[in-house]
Amino acid sequence: MSDRSFLDWPFFDEAHRDLADLVDEWARAELADVDHSNVDAACKALVAALGEAGWLKLTAVDPADETSRIDVRSLCILRETLARHDGLADFAFAMQGLGTGAISLFGSRDQKSEWLSLTRQGKALSAFALSEPASGSDVANIAMTATRDGDDYVLNGEKTWISNGGIADVYTVFARTGEAPGAKGLSVFIVPATTPGLKIAERLEVVAPHPLARLKFADCRVPASAMIGKPGEGFRIAMSVLDVFRSTVAAAALGFARRALDESLDRVSERQLFGAPMSDLQMVQGHIAEMALDVDASALLVYRAAWLKDQGAPRVSREAAMAKLYATDHAQDVIDKAVQLHGGDGVRKGHIVESLYREIRALRIYEGASDVQKVVIARQTLANSKGV
Repeated sequence: MSDRSFLDWPFFDEAHRDLADLVDEWARAELADVDHSNVDAACKALVAALGEAGWLKLTAVDPADETSRIDVRSLCILRETLARHDGLADFAFAMQGLGTGAISLFGSRDQKSEWLSLTRQGKALSAFALSEPASGSDVANIAMTATRDGDDYVLNGEKTWISNGGIADVYTVFARTGEAPGAKGLSVFIVPATTPGLKIAERLEVVAPHPLARLKFADCRVPASAMIGKPGEGFRIAMSVLDVFRSTVAAAALGFARRALDESLDRVSERQLFGAPMSDLQMVQGHIAEMALDVDASALLVYRAAWLKDQGAPRVSREAAMAKLYATDHAQDVIDKAVQLHGGDGVRKGHIVESLYREIRALRIYEGASDVQKVVIARQTLANSKGV
């Protein structure tokens, strides 16, 4: 049984504790035997199940309620819990939020009504199309163009490493509209998957199977009403979306780390070595102590960032960057120790620890690589020291 004492921390309300209990109970019943053999089909089925259970309502604002907002602590609890049970379920949940984050935070009433009513029920899959072949962490360097033509915009260029690419029903696409150089010349558009000129150029395979694709836009025409926010606001919108969802990536890493620790505790308690349980060995105890420390430290950083955002902080870039950097890097350490403690079983295909080892690596790259998080933290810390 995973340690749940962190729910008593003052970051949470009673509603969050109830949510943690309910989603854990649901996950135990529904995610024990997820079939990963067909990743596309599995993701579609998971989104439908998450929608039917009501969990996807937490990924976006309620289009019928103008006072509705995204509760980041709830998102983190969901991602941590789902990741602990099944990595693909976490992925399916997370992309419904990230893919529609720009619509939730900056979309018009009509945009919210059209798309969020579908994604929150699991009736449409969404994707966040930001990265390009020559522009990943450097968002200001986006080359894809959106050229105004009467009442439309015409999109040309490529996007790559797009999660849900190839199975999404709607993409939020960032492109250069040219109001100013660099970051000030970007805008964001809602592009349905059926839009002429949008093609899946390549499906991408990675170590932990997820639906990923490279997209090509060739004279892809969308109405001006498809723009989210105003021209030139794309960079600000992208950073605001990441400000919310970056903490949830850290929460997913925390879920993977908790599962690795749980599996290791069972292993060292049950496995006999030199006539006694492995847990009697001081070296093993040292590994367990370091794993427990990394898990708790990560949880503190994750839920501090989420709590601050929920309290109304306009930006939590530094706190979210700290959470993502620490939780993802140290989850890698925790899982590596779990592999070592499991010996040969730790690298046996199909073992939970082996799958965790593959799942965790990408989290140190997407939504801002670890090295980029260090830049964000350093710049914010230096600016704060100067009173900026």
